[in-house]
Amino acid sequence: MSPTALPAAGPEHGHVTFLGAGPGDPGLLTLRAVEALSNADVLVAEHEVLDVIRTHARQGVSVVQTDADPSSVSPPGTGTPQLTVVDGTSTPAAVPGGARDAAHLVMEAARGGRRVVRAVSGDPGLDTYAAEEMLACAAAGVPFEVVPGVAAAVGVPAYAGVPLRDADGADVRFVDARTASDRCWSEVGASDSTVVVSTTLDSVAGGAAELVSAGRKPDTPLSVTIAGTTTRQRTWTATLGTIAQTLKQAKVLPSPDGGRPVIAVVGERSAADRRDQLSWFESKPLFGWKVLVPRTKEQAASLSEQLRSYGAVPHEVPTIAVEPPRTPQQMERAVKGLVTGRYEWIAFTSVNAVKAVREKFEEYGLDARAFAGIKVAAVGEQTAKALVAFGVKPDLVPSGEQSAAGLLEDWPPYDPVFDPIDRVFLPRADIATETLVAGLIDLGWEVDDVTAYRTVRASPPPAETREAIKGGGFDAVLFTSSSTVRNLVGIAGKPHNVTVIACIGPATAKTAEEHGLRVDVMAPEPSVHKLAEALADFGMKRRAAALEAGDPVTRPSERRPGARRRRSTT
Repeated sequence: MSPTALPAAGPEHGHVTFLGAGPGDPGLLTLRAVEALSNADVLVAEHEVLDVIRTHARQGVSVVQTDADPSSVSPPGTGTPQLTVVDGTSTPAAVPGGARDAAHLVMEAARGGRRVVRAVSGDPGLDTYAAEEMLACAAAGVPFEVVPGVAAAVGVPAYAGVPLRDADGADVRFVDARTASDRCWSEVGASDSTVVVSTTLDSVAGGAAELVSAGRKPDTPLSVTIAGTTTRQRTWTATLGTIAQTLKQAKVLPSPDGGRPVIAVVGERSAADRRDQLSWFESKPLFGWKVLVPRTKEQAASLSEQLRSYGAVPHEVPTIAVEPPRTPQQMERAVKGLVTGRYEWIAFTSVNAVKAVREKFEEYGLDARAFAGIKVAAVGEQTAKALVAFGVKPDLVPSGEQSAAGLLEDWPPYDPVFDPIDRVFLPRADIATETLVAGLIDLGWEVDDVTAYRTVRASPPPAETREAIKGGGFDAVLFTSSSTVRNLVGIAGKPHNVTVIACIGPATAKTAEEHGLRVDVMAPEPSVHKLAEALADFGMKRRAAALEAGDPVTRPSERRPGARRRRSTT
Protein backbone atom coordinates (compact mmCIF):
# COMPACT_ATOMS: atom_id res chain seq x y z
CA MET A 1 0.00 0.00 0.00
CA SER A 2 1.24 3.50 -0.81
CA PRO A 3 2.51 5.39 2.26
CA THR A 4 0.19 8.22 1.26
CA ALA A 5 -2.90 6.04 0.90
CA LEU A 6 -5.98 7.52 2.52
CA PRO A 7 -6.39 6.30 6.11
CA ALA A 8 -9.79 5.23 7.31
CA ALA A 9 -11.85 7.94 8.96
CA GLY A 10 -12.87 7.32 12.54
CA PRO A 11 -16.59 6.75 13.06
CA GLU A 12 -16.80 9.53 15.66
CA HIS A 13 -14.05 12.03 14.92
CA GLY A 14 -13.68 11.64 11.18
CA HIS A 15 -10.43 12.67 9.55
CA VAL A 16 -8.85 16.00 8.51
CA THR A 17 -6.42 16.63 5.66
CA PHE A 18 -4.49 19.91 5.88
CA LEU A 19 -3.84 20.59 2.23
CA GLY A 20 -1.62 23.11 0.47
CA ALA A 21 -3.49 24.57 -2.52
CA GLY A 22 -0.42 26.28 -3.93
CA PRO A 23 -0.03 29.94 -4.94
CA GLY A 24 -2.99 30.18 -7.33
CA ASP A 25 -2.50 28.06 -10.45
CA PRO A 26 -4.81 25.00 -10.11
CA GLY A 27 -2.29 23.03 -12.20
CA LEU A 28 0.16 23.15 -9.29
CA LEU A 29 -2.01 20.93 -7.07
CA THR A 30 -0.21 17.66 -6.33
CA LEU A 31 -1.62 14.26 -7.27
CA ARG A 32 -2.05 13.55 -3.57
CA ALA A 33 -4.05 16.76 -3.16
CA VAL A 34 -6.39 15.84 -6.02
CA GLU A 35 -6.90 12.38 -4.47
CA ALA A 36 -7.77 13.87 -1.08
CA LEU A 37 -10.17 16.38 -2.63
CA SER A 38 -11.98 13.68 -4.60
CA ASN A 39 -12.66 11.77 -1.35
CA ALA A 40 -13.62 14.76 0.83
CA ASP A 41 -17.04 15.13 2.42
CA VAL A 42 -16.40 18.71 3.55
CA LEU A 43 -14.10 21.48 2.26
CA VAL A 44 -12.97 24.24 4.61
CA ALA A 45 -11.15 27.15 2.95
CA GLU A 46 -11.06 30.84 2.15
CA HIS A 47 -12.88 32.06 -0.96
CA GLU A 48 -9.83 32.36 -3.22
CA VAL A 49 -8.57 28.91 -2.24
CA LEU A 50 -11.98 27.38 -2.97
CA ASP A 51 -11.73 28.69 -6.54
CA VAL A 52 -8.54 26.62 -6.97
CA ILE A 53 -9.72 23.35 -5.43
CA ARG A 54 -13.45 23.08 -6.05
CA THR A 55 -13.19 21.52 -9.51
CA HIS A 56 -11.55 18.42 -8.00
CA ALA A 57 -14.23 17.93 -5.33
CA ARG A 58 -16.82 15.22 -5.76
CA GLN A 59 -20.46 15.99 -6.38
CA GLY A 60 -22.39 16.67 -3.18
CA VAL A 61 -19.43 17.93 -1.14
CA SER A 62 -20.19 20.54 1.53
CA VAL A 63 -18.19 23.74 1.59
CA VAL A 64 -17.40 25.84 4.66
CA GLN A 65 -16.08 29.25 3.69
CA THR A 66 -14.00 30.83 6.45
CA ASP A 67 -13.99 34.42 5.22
CA ALA A 68 -17.11 36.52 5.51
CA ASP A 69 -16.67 38.40 2.26
CA PRO A 70 -15.27 36.96 -1.02
CA SER A 71 -13.14 40.10 -1.36
CA SER A 72 -11.82 39.77 2.18
CA VAL A 73 -8.05 39.64 2.59
CA SER A 74 -8.11 39.06 6.35
CA PRO A 75 -5.96 36.25 7.78
CA PRO A 76 -7.54 32.76 7.91
CA GLY A 77 -9.92 32.21 10.75
CA THR A 78 -10.68 35.88 11.48
CA GLY A 79 -13.86 36.22 9.43
CA THR A 80 -17.38 35.09 10.13
CA PRO A 81 -17.83 31.56 8.73
CA GLN A 82 -20.13 31.30 5.76
CA LEU A 83 -21.64 28.21 4.15
CA THR A 84 -21.66 27.79 0.39
CA VAL A 85 -22.23 24.77 -1.84
CA VAL A 86 -20.45 23.40 -4.88
CA ASP A 87 -23.68 22.26 -6.56
CA GLY A 88 -27.36 21.89 -5.95
CA THR A 89 -27.03 18.48 -4.28
CA SER A 90 -24.53 19.64 -1.65
CA THR A 91 -25.34 19.40 2.03
CA PRO A 92 -24.07 22.24 4.24
CA ALA A 93 -21.76 21.20 7.05
CA ALA A 94 -23.20 21.62 10.53
CA VAL A 95 -21.47 24.59 12.15
CA PRO A 96 -22.71 25.93 15.51
CA GLY A 97 -23.42 29.64 15.71
CA GLY A 98 -20.69 30.20 18.29
CA ALA A 99 -17.93 28.52 16.28
CA ARG A 100 -16.10 31.45 14.77
CA ASP A 101 -12.52 30.27 14.20
CA ALA A 102 -11.25 27.83 11.61
CA ALA A 103 -10.07 25.25 14.17
CA HIS A 104 -13.62 24.86 15.51
CA LEU A 105 -15.01 24.79 11.98
CA VAL A 106 -12.66 21.97 11.06
CA MET A 107 -13.41 19.85 14.12
CA GLU A 108 -17.14 20.37 13.91
CA ALA A 109 -17.11 19.44 10.23
CA ALA A 110 -15.15 16.25 10.98
CA ARG A 111 -17.67 14.88 13.47
CA GLY A 112 -19.77 11.97 12.40
CA GLY A 113 -16.95 10.24 10.54
CA ARG A 114 -16.65 12.77 7.73
CA ARG A 115 -13.48 13.40 5.75
CA VAL A 116 -12.55 17.06 5.89
CA VAL A 117 -10.06 18.88 3.69
CA ARG A 118 -8.77 22.08 5.27
CA ALA A 119 -7.15 23.84 2.32
CA VAL A 120 -4.79 26.78 2.70
CA SER A 121 -2.98 28.93 0.17
CA GLY A 122 0.58 27.84 -0.55
CA ASP A 123 1.90 25.21 1.88
CA PRO A 124 0.40 24.31 5.30
CA GLY A 125 3.86 24.36 6.89
CA LEU A 126 4.19 28.08 6.10
CA ASP A 127 0.62 29.04 6.95
CA THR A 128 0.37 31.23 10.04
CA TYR A 129 -2.58 29.39 11.54
CA ALA A 130 -2.39 25.82 10.24
CA ALA A 131 -0.14 24.59 13.07
CA GLU A 132 -2.61 25.91 15.65
CA GLU A 133 -5.46 24.11 13.91
CA MET A 134 -3.44 20.86 13.83
CA LEU A 135 -2.73 21.16 17.57
CA ALA A 136 -6.44 21.71 18.21
CA CYS A 137 -7.26 18.55 16.24
CA ALA A 138 -4.63 16.58 18.16
CA ALA A 139 -6.00 17.79 21.50
CA ALA A 140 -9.53 16.81 20.48
CA GLY A 141 -8.44 13.37 19.24
CA VAL A 142 -9.26 14.15 15.60
CA PRO A 143 -6.79 12.29 13.32
CA PHE A 144 -5.19 14.39 10.62
CA GLU A 145 -2.59 14.34 7.86
CA VAL A 146 -0.68 17.02 5.92
CA VAL A 147 -0.46 17.28 2.13
CA PRO A 148 2.28 19.79 1.24
CA GLY A 149 1.71 22.37 -1.47
CA VAL A 150 3.85 24.70 -3.55
CA ALA A 151 4.68 27.68 -1.35
CA ALA A 152 4.00 31.09 -2.87
CA ALA A 153 7.49 32.25 -1.90
CA VAL A 154 8.94 29.54 -4.17
CA GLY A 155 6.29 29.11 -6.88
CA VAL A 156 5.72 32.80 -7.67
CA PRO A 157 9.39 33.65 -8.40
CA ALA A 158 9.58 30.54 -10.61
CA TYR A 159 6.59 31.80 -12.65
CA ALA A 160 8.07 35.30 -12.74
CA GLY A 161 11.36 34.05 -14.22
CA VAL A 162 13.34 35.01 -11.13
CA PRO A 163 15.82 32.30 -10.05
CA LEU A 164 16.58 32.19 -6.35
CA ARG A 165 19.87 30.32 -6.72
CA ASP A 166 22.39 29.69 -9.49
CA ALA A 167 25.55 27.64 -10.04
CA ASP A 168 27.54 29.93 -7.74
CA GLY A 169 25.12 29.25 -4.92
CA ALA A 170 23.58 31.74 -2.55
CA ASP A 171 21.81 31.81 0.77
CA VAL A 172 18.06 32.30 0.41
CA ARG A 173 16.11 33.96 3.20
CA PHE A 174 12.33 34.06 3.41
CA VAL A 175 10.74 37.00 5.20
CA ASP A 176 7.08 37.62 6.03
CA ALA A 177 6.88 41.42 6.25
CA ARG A 178 3.77 41.25 8.45
CA THR A 179 5.59 39.52 11.29
CA ALA A 180 9.28 40.36 10.64
CA SER A 181 11.13 41.87 13.62
CA ASP A 182 13.71 44.66 13.54
CA ARG A 183 16.36 42.01 14.12
CA CYS A 184 15.17 40.07 11.04
CA TRP A 185 15.43 43.15 8.81
CA SER A 186 18.86 43.93 10.21
CA GLU A 187 20.14 40.41 9.53
CA VAL A 188 18.95 40.22 5.91
CA GLY A 189 20.00 43.80 5.29
CA ALA A 190 23.54 43.08 6.44
CA SER A 191 23.83 39.91 4.31
CA ASP A 192 24.28 39.39 0.58
CA SER A 193 21.72 36.59 0.42
CA THR A 194 18.69 36.45 -1.87
CA VAL A 195 15.70 37.65 0.13
CA VAL A 196 12.15 36.59 -0.71
CA VAL A 197 9.68 38.92 0.97
CA SER A 198 5.97 38.14 1.35
CA THR A 199 4.26 41.52 1.68
CA THR A 200 1.53 43.70 0.20
CA LEU A 201 1.75 46.01 -2.78
CA ASP A 202 1.55 49.21 -0.76
CA SER A 203 4.19 47.94 1.70
CA VAL A 204 6.88 47.12 -0.89
CA ALA A 205 8.53 50.54 -0.79
CA GLY A 206 8.58 50.50 3.01
CA GLY A 207 10.24 47.07 3.03
CA ALA A 208 12.83 48.25 0.50
CA ALA A 209 13.63 51.24 2.72
CA GLU A 210 14.03 48.89 5.71
CA LEU A 211 16.62 46.85 3.81
CA VAL A 212 18.52 49.93 2.65
CA SER A 213 18.64 51.35 6.17
CA ALA A 214 19.89 47.97 7.37
CA GLY A 215 22.81 48.01 4.95
CA ARG A 216 21.68 46.82 1.54
CA LYS A 217 22.85 48.97 -1.37
CA PRO A 218 20.11 51.07 -3.00
CA ASP A 219 21.08 49.69 -6.44
CA THR A 220 20.37 46.08 -5.37
CA PRO A 221 17.97 44.56 -7.98
CA LEU A 222 14.39 43.91 -6.93
CA SER A 223 11.41 42.24 -8.57
CA VAL A 224 7.81 42.49 -7.39
CA THR A 225 5.09 40.07 -8.55
CA ILE A 226 1.37 40.38 -7.93
CA ALA A 227 -1.25 37.62 -8.55
CA GLY A 228 1.59 35.16 -9.10
CA THR A 229 1.02 31.93 -11.11
CA THR A 230 -2.34 33.21 -12.43
CA THR A 231 -3.13 34.87 -15.75
CA ARG A 232 -3.46 38.15 -13.81
CA GLN A 233 0.23 37.93 -12.86
CA ARG A 234 2.27 41.09 -13.31
CA THR A 235 5.92 41.69 -12.44
CA TRP A 236 7.91 44.89 -12.07
CA THR A 237 11.71 45.06 -11.89
CA ALA A 238 13.60 47.90 -10.27
CA THR A 239 16.10 48.43 -7.44
CA LEU A 240 15.60 48.96 -3.74
CA GLY A 241 16.11 52.67 -4.32
CA THR A 242 13.81 53.05 -7.33
CA ILE A 243 10.91 50.67 -6.67
CA ALA A 244 8.66 53.37 -5.18
CA GLN A 245 9.09 55.56 -8.27
CA THR A 246 8.67 52.55 -10.61
CA LEU A 247 5.30 51.61 -9.09
CA LYS A 248 4.18 55.24 -9.20
CA GLN A 249 5.17 55.68 -12.85
CA ALA A 250 3.38 52.43 -13.73
CA LYS A 251 0.27 53.94 -12.06
CA VAL A 252 0.08 50.91 -9.80
CA LEU A 253 0.05 53.01 -6.65
CA PRO A 254 -1.80 54.59 -5.07
CA SER A 255 -4.56 52.08 -5.72
CA PRO A 256 -7.48 50.37 -3.96
CA ASP A 257 -5.55 47.14 -4.68
CA GLY A 258 -2.68 48.26 -2.46
CA GLY A 259 -3.51 45.63 0.14
CA ARG A 260 -3.11 42.73 -2.27
CA PRO A 261 -0.32 40.27 -1.47
CA VAL A 262 2.88 40.26 -3.53
CA ILE A 263 6.17 38.40 -3.57
CA ALA A 264 9.30 40.55 -3.78
CA VAL A 265 12.73 39.07 -4.54
CA VAL A 266 15.82 41.06 -3.59
CA GLY A 267 19.32 40.24 -4.80
CA GLU A 268 21.58 40.03 -7.81
CA ARG A 269 19.91 36.79 -8.95
CA SER A 270 16.75 38.77 -9.72
CA ALA A 271 18.51 41.17 -12.12
CA ALA A 272 16.31 42.45 -14.96
CA ASP A 273 18.51 41.10 -17.75
CA ARG A 274 18.16 37.56 -16.37
CA ARG A 275 14.40 37.92 -16.07
CA ASP A 276 14.15 39.07 -19.69
CA GLN A 277 15.54 35.66 -20.68
CA LEU A 278 13.72 33.56 -18.09
CA SER A 279 10.24 35.10 -18.01
CA TRP A 280 8.52 32.09 -19.56
CA PHE A 281 5.02 32.63 -18.12
CA GLU A 282 4.18 36.29 -18.73
CA SER A 283 5.74 36.06 -22.20
CA LYS A 284 3.26 33.44 -23.44
CA PRO A 285 1.74 34.61 -26.76
CA LEU A 286 -1.79 35.16 -25.42
CA PHE A 287 -0.93 35.83 -21.78
CA GLY A 288 -3.96 37.20 -19.96
CA TRP A 289 -6.07 37.44 -23.12
CA LYS A 290 -9.75 36.86 -22.49
CA VAL A 291 -10.85 34.77 -25.47
CA LEU A 292 -14.46 34.05 -26.35
CA VAL A 293 -15.07 30.50 -27.58
CA PRO A 294 -18.56 30.44 -29.15
CA ARG A 295 -19.21 26.72 -29.60
CA THR A 296 -21.21 23.95 -28.02
CA LYS A 297 -19.73 23.16 -24.61
CA GLU A 298 -18.69 19.63 -25.56
CA GLN A 299 -16.75 20.92 -28.57
CA ALA A 300 -15.15 23.81 -26.69
CA ALA A 301 -13.28 21.76 -24.05
CA SER A 302 -10.19 20.76 -26.03
CA LEU A 303 -9.95 24.15 -27.72
CA SER A 304 -10.13 25.92 -24.36
CA GLU A 305 -7.36 23.71 -23.00
CA GLN A 306 -5.15 24.63 -25.95
CA LEU A 307 -5.84 28.33 -25.42
CA ARG A 308 -4.87 28.00 -21.75
CA SER A 309 -1.52 26.56 -22.81
CA TYR A 310 -0.90 29.87 -24.63
CA GLY A 311 -1.72 31.84 -21.47
CA ALA A 312 -5.25 32.82 -22.48
CA VAL A 313 -8.38 32.81 -20.33
CA PRO A 314 -11.06 31.08 -22.45
CA HIS A 315 -14.69 31.97 -21.89
CA GLU A 316 -17.09 29.42 -23.39
CA VAL A 317 -20.38 30.75 -24.69
CA PRO A 318 -22.62 28.15 -26.34
CA THR A 319 -24.14 29.53 -29.52
CA ILE A 320 -25.61 26.25 -30.75
CA ALA A 321 -27.75 23.87 -28.76
CA VAL A 322 -28.02 20.26 -29.87
CA GLU A 323 -31.42 18.57 -29.63
CA PRO A 324 -32.79 15.16 -30.71
CA PRO A 325 -34.56 14.92 -34.09
CA ARG A 326 -38.26 15.76 -34.06
CA THR A 327 -39.12 12.30 -35.37
CA PRO A 328 -36.79 9.59 -33.96
CA GLN A 329 -38.13 6.71 -36.10
CA GLN A 330 -35.63 7.19 -38.94
CA MET A 331 -32.69 7.08 -36.53
CA GLU A 332 -34.10 4.04 -34.75
CA ARG A 333 -34.48 2.12 -38.05
CA ALA A 334 -30.92 3.00 -39.06
CA VAL A 335 -29.42 1.80 -35.76
CA LYS A 336 -31.32 -1.47 -36.05
CA GLY A 337 -30.04 -1.79 -39.63
CA LEU A 338 -26.52 -1.26 -38.35
CA VAL A 339 -26.88 -4.26 -36.06
CA THR A 340 -28.54 -6.49 -38.66
CA GLY A 341 -25.90 -5.95 -41.36
CA ARG A 342 -27.60 -3.42 -43.61
CA TYR A 343 -24.48 -1.23 -43.97
CA GLU A 344 -20.91 -1.59 -45.21
CA TRP A 345 -19.88 1.83 -43.87
CA ILE A 346 -20.92 4.37 -41.25
CA ALA A 347 -19.58 7.91 -41.67
CA PHE A 348 -19.39 10.38 -38.77
CA THR A 349 -19.13 14.05 -39.74
CA SER A 350 -19.03 15.56 -36.24
CA VAL A 351 -18.55 14.87 -32.55
CA ASN A 352 -22.28 15.47 -32.12
CA ALA A 353 -23.06 12.67 -34.58
CA VAL A 354 -20.92 10.29 -32.52
CA LYS A 355 -22.72 11.39 -29.39
CA ALA A 356 -26.16 10.93 -30.99
CA VAL A 357 -25.39 7.36 -32.12
CA ARG A 358 -23.78 6.51 -28.79
CA GLU A 359 -26.86 7.70 -26.88
CA LYS A 360 -29.12 5.64 -29.15
CA PHE A 361 -26.88 2.60 -28.59
CA GLU A 362 -27.14 3.03 -24.82
CA GLU A 363 -30.91 3.34 -25.14
CA TYR A 364 -30.96 -0.12 -26.77
CA GLY A 365 -28.36 -1.62 -24.41
CA LEU A 366 -25.71 -1.76 -27.16
CA ASP A 367 -22.03 -0.86 -27.01
CA ALA A 368 -19.07 -0.50 -29.40
CA ARG A 369 -19.17 -4.22 -30.23
CA ALA A 370 -22.17 -3.49 -32.47
CA PHE A 371 -19.71 -1.96 -34.98
CA ALA A 372 -18.08 -5.36 -35.59
CA GLY A 373 -17.75 -5.99 -39.33
CA ILE A 374 -18.65 -2.41 -40.28
CA LYS A 375 -16.13 0.08 -41.63
CA VAL A 376 -16.11 3.39 -39.75
CA ALA A 377 -15.12 6.80 -41.20
CA ALA A 378 -14.51 10.06 -39.30
CA VAL A 379 -14.37 13.49 -40.92
CA GLY A 380 -11.46 14.70 -38.76
CA GLU A 381 -9.27 14.17 -35.73
CA GLN A 382 -11.76 15.48 -33.15
CA THR A 383 -14.48 13.18 -34.43
CA ALA A 384 -11.96 10.33 -34.47
CA LYS A 385 -11.08 11.04 -30.83
CA ALA A 386 -14.76 10.91 -29.88
CA LEU A 387 -15.02 7.50 -31.57
CA VAL A 388 -11.93 6.18 -29.79
CA ALA A 389 -13.45 7.33 -26.47
CA PHE A 390 -16.50 5.24 -27.44
CA GLY A 391 -14.23 2.25 -28.04
CA VAL A 392 -14.19 2.43 -31.85
CA LYS A 393 -11.06 2.95 -33.93
CA PRO A 394 -12.04 4.55 -37.27
CA ASP A 395 -10.92 2.84 -40.46
CA LEU A 396 -10.82 6.05 -42.46
CA VAL A 397 -9.80 9.59 -41.50
CA PRO A 398 -8.92 12.19 -44.19
CA SER A 399 -5.20 12.29 -44.92
CA GLY A 400 -5.51 15.87 -46.12
CA GLU A 401 -8.20 18.47 -45.46
CA GLN A 402 -10.39 17.57 -42.49
CA SER A 403 -13.75 18.14 -44.12
CA ALA A 404 -16.39 16.33 -46.15
CA ALA A 405 -14.38 17.11 -49.29
CA GLY A 406 -11.24 15.72 -47.68
CA LEU A 407 -13.08 12.55 -46.65
CA LEU A 408 -14.34 12.04 -50.22
CA GLU A 409 -10.78 12.36 -51.54
CA ASP A 410 -9.82 9.20 -49.62
CA TRP A 411 -13.12 7.30 -49.81
CA PRO A 412 -12.87 4.16 -51.97
CA PRO A 413 -15.37 3.68 -54.81
CA TYR A 414 -17.90 0.89 -54.47
CA ASP A 415 -16.53 -2.41 -55.78
CA PRO A 416 -19.13 -5.19 -56.14
CA VAL A 417 -16.38 -7.81 -55.92
CA PHE A 418 -14.87 -6.68 -52.61
CA ASP A 419 -17.85 -4.89 -51.06
CA PRO A 420 -20.68 -7.30 -50.19
CA ILE A 421 -22.95 -4.39 -49.25
CA ASP A 422 -23.26 -1.07 -51.09
CA ARG A 423 -24.92 1.05 -48.42
CA VAL A 424 -23.53 3.81 -46.16
CA PHE A 425 -25.17 5.04 -42.94
CA LEU A 426 -24.64 8.82 -42.58
CA PRO A 427 -25.92 10.20 -39.23
CA ARG A 428 -25.71 13.99 -39.23
CA ALA A 429 -27.27 17.34 -38.40
CA ASP A 430 -30.55 18.53 -39.86
CA ILE A 431 -28.82 21.50 -41.55
CA ALA A 432 -25.84 19.63 -43.03
CA THR A 433 -24.84 20.26 -46.65
CA GLU A 434 -25.27 17.69 -49.42
CA THR A 435 -21.58 17.57 -50.42
CA LEU A 436 -20.81 14.22 -48.80
CA VAL A 437 -24.04 12.52 -49.92
CA ALA A 438 -23.56 13.58 -53.54
CA GLY A 439 -19.92 12.54 -53.51
CA LEU A 440 -20.65 9.08 -52.11
CA ILE A 441 -23.37 8.51 -54.72
CA ASP A 442 -20.88 9.48 -57.44
CA LEU A 443 -18.55 6.80 -56.04
CA GLY A 444 -21.29 4.19 -56.49
CA TRP A 445 -22.60 3.98 -52.92
CA GLU A 446 -26.19 4.06 -51.69
CA VAL A 447 -26.57 6.47 -48.77
CA ASP A 448 -29.02 6.45 -45.88
CA ASP A 449 -28.85 10.14 -44.99
CA VAL A 450 -30.32 10.23 -41.46
CA THR A 451 -31.00 13.23 -39.21
CA ALA A 452 -29.32 12.20 -35.95
CA TYR A 453 -29.66 15.57 -34.19
CA ARG A 454 -30.90 19.10 -34.68
CA THR A 455 -28.91 22.28 -34.14
CA VAL A 456 -30.78 25.27 -32.79
CA ARG A 457 -29.68 28.69 -31.61
CA ALA A 458 -28.68 28.65 -27.93
CA SER A 459 -30.14 30.93 -25.28
CA PRO A 460 -28.48 34.34 -24.83
CA PRO A 461 -25.54 34.44 -22.40
CA PRO A 462 -25.78 36.44 -19.14
CA ALA A 463 -26.06 40.22 -19.41
CA GLU A 464 -22.51 40.66 -18.09
CA THR A 465 -21.14 38.55 -20.96
CA ARG A 466 -23.22 40.38 -23.55
CA GLU A 467 -21.92 43.73 -22.29
CA ALA A 468 -18.33 42.44 -22.41
CA ILE A 469 -18.80 41.30 -26.02
CA LYS A 470 -20.24 44.61 -27.19
CA GLY A 471 -18.07 46.80 -24.95
CA GLY A 472 -14.64 45.39 -25.81
CA GLY A 473 -14.20 43.27 -22.70
CA PHE A 474 -12.89 40.34 -24.76
CA ASP A 475 -9.48 40.37 -26.39
CA ALA A 476 -10.40 37.88 -29.13
CA VAL A 477 -13.27 35.81 -30.50
CA LEU A 478 -12.80 32.48 -32.30
CA PHE A 479 -15.37 31.69 -34.96
CA THR A 480 -15.36 28.04 -36.04
CA SER A 481 -18.23 28.19 -38.55
CA SER A 482 -20.55 30.63 -40.26
CA SER A 483 -23.35 29.57 -37.92
CA THR A 484 -21.29 30.56 -34.86
CA VAL A 485 -20.95 34.05 -36.34
CA ARG A 486 -24.66 34.40 -37.07
CA ASN A 487 -25.73 32.88 -33.76
CA LEU A 488 -23.32 34.88 -31.56
CA VAL A 489 -24.35 38.17 -33.16
CA GLY A 490 -27.98 37.09 -32.87
CA ILE A 491 -27.92 36.17 -29.17
CA ALA A 492 -25.27 38.56 -27.82
CA GLY A 493 -24.58 41.35 -30.31
CA LYS A 494 -21.60 42.29 -32.46
CA PRO A 495 -18.10 42.15 -30.88
CA HIS A 496 -16.43 45.53 -30.28
CA ASN A 497 -14.02 46.83 -32.92
CA VAL A 498 -10.97 46.42 -30.64
CA THR A 499 -11.63 42.67 -30.31
CA VAL A 500 -9.44 40.44 -32.48
CA ILE A 501 -11.62 38.33 -34.81
CA ALA A 502 -10.24 34.89 -35.74
CA CYS A 503 -12.00 32.66 -38.30
CA ILE A 504 -11.50 29.01 -39.21
CA GLY A 505 -11.72 29.54 -42.99
CA PRO A 506 -12.77 31.76 -45.92
CA ALA A 507 -16.48 30.97 -45.70
CA THR A 508 -16.59 31.84 -42.00
CA ALA A 509 -14.53 34.98 -42.62
CA LYS A 510 -16.95 36.06 -45.36
CA THR A 511 -19.91 35.66 -42.99
CA ALA A 512 -18.06 37.67 -40.31
CA GLU A 513 -17.38 40.48 -42.78
CA GLU A 514 -21.02 40.44 -43.89
CA HIS A 515 -21.89 41.14 -40.24
CA GLY A 516 -19.58 44.15 -40.17
CA LEU A 517 -16.62 42.45 -38.48
CA ARG A 518 -13.03 42.91 -39.56
CA VAL A 519 -11.19 39.59 -39.69
CA ASP A 520 -7.69 39.75 -38.18
CA VAL A 521 -6.70 36.08 -38.14
CA MET A 522 -7.57 33.14 -40.37
CA ALA A 523 -6.48 29.54 -39.85
CA PRO A 524 -4.13 28.13 -42.53
CA GLU A 525 -6.38 25.05 -42.71
CA PRO A 526 -9.90 24.30 -41.41
CA SER A 527 -9.01 22.95 -37.96
CA VAL A 528 -9.93 24.41 -34.58
CA HIS A 529 -6.43 23.66 -33.31
CA LYS A 530 -4.82 25.39 -36.29
CA LEU A 531 -7.13 28.33 -35.59
CA ALA A 532 -5.87 28.53 -31.99
CA GLU A 533 -2.28 28.26 -33.25
CA ALA A 534 -2.90 31.11 -35.72
CA LEU A 535 -4.27 33.32 -32.93
CA ALA A 536 -1.23 32.50 -30.76
CA ASP A 537 1.06 33.42 -33.65
CA PHE A 538 -0.83 36.71 -34.04
CA GLY A 539 -0.38 37.42 -30.34
CA MET A 540 3.33 36.58 -30.47
CA LYS A 541 3.92 38.94 -33.41
CA ARG A 542 1.92 41.65 -31.69
CA ARG A 543 4.01 41.27 -28.54
CA ALA A 544 7.29 41.31 -30.47
CA ALA A 545 6.25 44.47 -32.33
CA ALA A 546 5.46 46.26 -29.06
CA LEU A 547 8.79 45.28 -27.51
CA GLU A 548 10.70 46.32 -30.63
CA ALA A 549 9.00 49.71 -30.58
CA GLY A 550 9.72 50.12 -26.88
CA ASP A 551 6.01 50.15 -26.07
CA PRO A 552 4.40 48.33 -23.15
CA VAL A 553 2.87 44.95 -24.01
CA THR A 554 -0.89 45.33 -23.73
CA ARG A 555 -3.92 43.21 -24.53
CA PRO A 556 -6.31 44.25 -27.33
CA SER A 557 -9.03 45.06 -24.78
CA GLU A 558 -6.65 47.61 -23.20
CA ARG A 559 -6.42 49.60 -26.43
CA ARG A 560 -8.35 52.83 -26.66
CA PRO A 561 -11.68 52.56 -28.52
CA GLY A 562 -11.41 53.39 -32.19
CA ALA A 563 -7.71 52.61 -32.42
CA ARG A 564 -6.70 51.53 -35.90
CA ARG A 565 -6.26 47.80 -36.34
CA ARG A 566 -3.96 45.99 -38.74
CA ARG A 567 -5.00 42.87 -40.56
CA SER A 568 -2.89 39.77 -39.91
CA THR A 569 -1.19 38.04 -42.82
CA THR A 570 -1.38 34.73 -40.96
